Amino acid sequence: MDAHRINWVSGKVLLLLSVTALVAVLSGYVSPPQADEGAAAHIFQLAVVGLLPIGVLFFATADWKQPWRSARPLALAAATLVLAFGALFYLEHYR
Repeated sequence: MDAHRINWVSGKVLLLLSVTALVAVLSGYVSPPQADEGAAAHIFQLAVVGLLPIGVLFFATADWKQPWRSARPLALAAATLVLAFGALFYLEHYR
């Protein structure tokens, strides 16, 4: 595979992992509070840890001659991840 295709796939995986983290946190709003961490907490943790190697792959294969094209999937994934951490903070401290 060429670098452009690898970058495209890694951008999609970045977005998928950040959406997975957000959905895992949002599932905590519909389930009753638990005494211990549930499966959603582990899914969230795995999704966040998986972002590191995929992010490195994304940056390694990015075309920096077109920075806006490379930054778009990264910005969407980052915004989704910020929402996930914000929802997690609210869930743990105020609910």
